[in-house]
Amino acid sequence: MNKRITTATFRKMKQDKQKISMLTAYDYPTGKMLDSSGIDGILVGDSLGMVVLGYEDTTQVTMEDMIHHIKAVSRGVTHALVVGDMPFLSYHMGIAESVRNAGRIIQEGHVQAVKLEGGQEILEDVKAIIKAGIPVMGHLGLTPQSIHSLGGYFIQGKTAEQAQKLIQDAKALEEAGIFALVLECVPAELANLISSQLSIPTIGIGSGKGCDGQILVTHDLLGIYQGKSPRFVKRYGEIGTMIEKAVSRYIQEVKQELFPGEKQSFHVDTEMMEKLYGGGK
Repeated sequence: MNKRITTATFRKMKQDKQKISMLTAYDYPTGKMLDSSGIDGILVGDSLGMVVLGYEDTTQVTMEDMIHHIKAVSRGVTHALVVGDMPFLSYHMGIAESVRNAGRIIQEGHVQAVKLEGGQEILEDVKAIIKAGIPVMGHLGLTPQSIHSLGGYFIQGKTAEQAQKLIQDAKALEEAGIFALVLECVPAELANLISSQLSIPTIGIGSGKGCDGQILVTHDLLGIYQGKSPRFVKRYGEIGTMIEKAVSRYIQEVKQELFPGEKQSFHVDTEMMEKLYGGGK
């Protein structure tokens, strides 16, 4: 495998018109498997709140939640660029607090960059974090941490006013120094326009093929959960069904005394057992 991917690698991939592949990970084995598969980037997203921790939405995720999972993922990754999400309210309580929290994610989590949601309203925080030497990935469009103010999970940028704001936010973030920008649930035409106007790579999720790269939640891609997936998800596996079948088979074999069998059992000689049953006499 080639040397470690960095933020500079992402920029060069855009220049060379090479598509960037990213997925999410929330634990050591998943991070290790994705890395071994050759993924370019791994996001330890605050989506772990719903995917792993069972929270109602991402606003309940804490810094301690994030750092715990970021540390686990980073232990398994030696090649991909690993980005840690900054959770809700970790960069909304003043610039000093924003820099401190970003620093914790880098120092304690051992990742290469952080991701923040928002546009011009968080610009000063972004600038301060970058000034502290911490690479920042931006995130525009559908920003799950703002789900209550957005009123739900809707496509963003469908009106001329919304589209113009997204373009302005994207350019402002680029000027502030971010190395890449996630565009979530943005109309494909608008995402393509934004991508063409930026020198930094855009990473799309539900934003069409015109972005410079793509990211999905790994649990969605693998079909770990049953039920309806977001429209922009393509399921490349049905791991959830496989797990259910395997567990059902295990339960059945335990009930029928088929497991454990001889291959899964250990034995001692008859003389020793006679001594045990005889009280050691």
